[in-house]
Amino acid sequence: MKVFVSQRRRLARRFLALLSLAALVSNGLFVSGAQKAADAGRLVEEQRIVHVLNRLGFGARPGDVERVRRMGLENYIEQQLNPSKISDEVVEAKLKNFPTLKLSNTELLAKYPNPGQLIRRMQRSGELPAELAELVGERRQQQQQQRAPNAAGDTQPLNGATNAPSMAMPNADEPSMPADDNPERAQYRRRIAEYMRANGMEPPQRIMQELQASRLLRAIYSERQLQEVMVDFWSNHFNVFAQKGADRWFLTSYDRDVIRPHALGNFRTLLEETAKSPAMLFYLDNFQSVSPNAGQGRRGALRQMLRGEQGARMNPRRQQRRERRRAMREAETSMPNEGEQQGQMARQQRPQAQRPRRGINENYARELMELHTLGVDGGYTQKDVQEVARAFTGWTILDPRGAAGTSRGGTFAFNARAHDDGEKVVLGQKIPAGGGIRDGQLVLDILVRHPSTAKFVATKLSRRFVSDSPSPALVTRVAAAFTKSGGDIRETLRALFTSPEFNSAEARRAKIKTPFELAASAVRTLGAETDARPALHQWVARMGEPLYLYQAPTGYPDTAEHWVNTGALLERLNFALALVSNRIPGTRVDLARFVGEDATSTRAVNQERVVDRFLELVLQGDISPKSRAVLMKQLSDQSNAPVASNTTPPQDETTTTAMGRNPRAARRARRQEAAAITVGNPEVARIAALVIGSPEFQRQ
Repeated sequence: MKVFVSQRRRLARRFLALLSLAALVSNGLFVSGAQKAADAGRLVEEQRIVHVLNRLGFGARPGDVERVRRMGLENYIEQQLNPSKISDEVVEAKLKNFPTLKLSNTELLAKYPNPGQLIRRMQRSGELPAELAELVGERRQQQQQQRAPNAAGDTQPLNGATNAPSMAMPNADEPSMPADDNPERAQYRRRIAEYMRANGMEPPQRIMQELQASRLLRAIYSERQLQEVMVDFWSNHFNVFAQKGADRWFLTSYDRDVIRPHALGNFRTLLEETAKSPAMLFYLDNFQSVSPNAGQGRRGALRQMLRGEQGARMNPRRQQRRERRRAMREAETSMPNEGEQQGQMARQQRPQAQRPRRGINENYARELMELHTLGVDGGYTQKDVQEVARAFTGWTILDPRGAAGTSRGGTFAFNARAHDDGEKVVLGQKIPAGGGIRDGQLVLDILVRHPSTAKFVATKLSRRFVSDSPSPALVTRVAAAFTKSGGDIRETLRALFTSPEFNSAEARRAKIKTPFELAASAVRTLGAETDARPALHQWVARMGEPLYLYQAPTGYPDTAEHWVNTGALLERLNFALALVSNRIPGTRVDLARFVGEDATSTRAVNQERVVDRFLELVLQGDISPKSRAVLMKQLSDQSNAPVASNTTPPQDETTTTAMGRNPRAARRARRQEAAAITVGNPEVARIAALVIGSPEFQRQ
């Protein structure tokens, strides 16, 4: 009992220490304007170098400031604007063991199938082994019993599981299963997994794990830092939610073939690539959008295209029944998942009339204008939405779930028979009848040339690189560069980076790092080594930004108000403690490289000396007197607070270690690994964590 009380007291002291430091960070994040106003003017050379490393990348590594100074800041910026000329051998070597990053949508659907979809496909083809058929039958009977109403008329599962939402939402195509601790479910999954392994298939969770890990590894290790920042920017601008049906299979290609090649290219090209991407077509339901004038014969042709040759050979009545079941599943998949973040609620509550089972679907048309090009106040009407939706009918996906096992499953296709080929008028411009796929391309031309698009894109870029509230004058100049260059992203950024606003003292540390930016910059500034295991991504998620898991098409907000609150800042400080204490599996920090034997010594250290050393290395000595005074007070008042007590976050279904064959064994290995860690001198670790948690490091 005494030990338990002592532990509670220590944890309480630690919580109070973090809470008071979080208050400092929060105040520092919002009251820095007066201080910067006093320092108004252009930045000195070293400040500008650090500013550029923070904004055009994910922060400075040890030695980066000196390297950029030697090559010249303007030369560095120009180099970053042309990433193809930069060698990136380190990050490529780290990614070579991620096989899913190299596979097409078709290959991913075949190699990492949805278990439920695999079972249904084998049932249809008559290839389901007897032992699996028996298992499926037993499982179906169990599900029926669990769904049966109890005496009180309650339809909750009999095992006590609830429908409470969680971050690890099941795929809409997977069979409904009870809680994780249910032995029948465990046996069912184990038998399916054994069959998949025996036939050269793997669980689909690995796809997202490797994609998330690759984003972190590139942000941390890539020499093409601006490229990675723009990938992050466009991934958010053209957001796709990974847990929407088949999108978990399509996001790898979306990142590799759509966003990355065009992140610094031409906006018009990028826009069309996103419009044709199976990830976007599925996410916003456009792959189902069919002209209401298409006759029954044409709908049959569309089904043949979507299902492949196997569907074409199917009995017509059976095919119609299958189509109705599919339409019902798609309607359910299109429904927003309750319980997501509060900022998404307004967009999640759109009338369901916008998601018809058949006919024209307006989701993509609306988001194309509101979020991708013109902006919500861009001057379009509901009639324009309807006309744009007509223009994109027939833009679809072949065999979107790999159900037919075709050689082109999960690829873009234009189905002329599903297209509305009549005349259309978009933003006052006529699109002649009979254009086919060209109708959608003409719409993109109209939208990109519209002045509202230049203003909207310029505003978002200025908000990302300068401040949460960029001046109208800056937006106007950046928009002019966008228009003059025909939507050239590189030229638009060049105008932004050479602007007085970007290079002003007011812009320095005016932005709050997102959780993704904070995690990457902290690992970089400490020169840490990581293999970006799920534990690191789970810390990013715990701080509020799980990659590819923002449900609303808006993407994550890019302003301080969304990221700064006491709870979020406490998680950031916990992350800093976990990082410097080597409590994140797969990520290692060597504090001895900064402070020598003080990092491992058991004797008391000179706090002033160690603090100054970390401030110089992490912040180049650039910290306000108030922040430094509060930091020293925290060290003095909380010298007995424990460091990184149980700070490894729990793993969810999205981030469990699928790279291992046995999740339970993987968790046991992580616990053993954590138990073997030697933190070194707790006082040094605490100092490093407080510096990482300071207002100056939280800003960029």
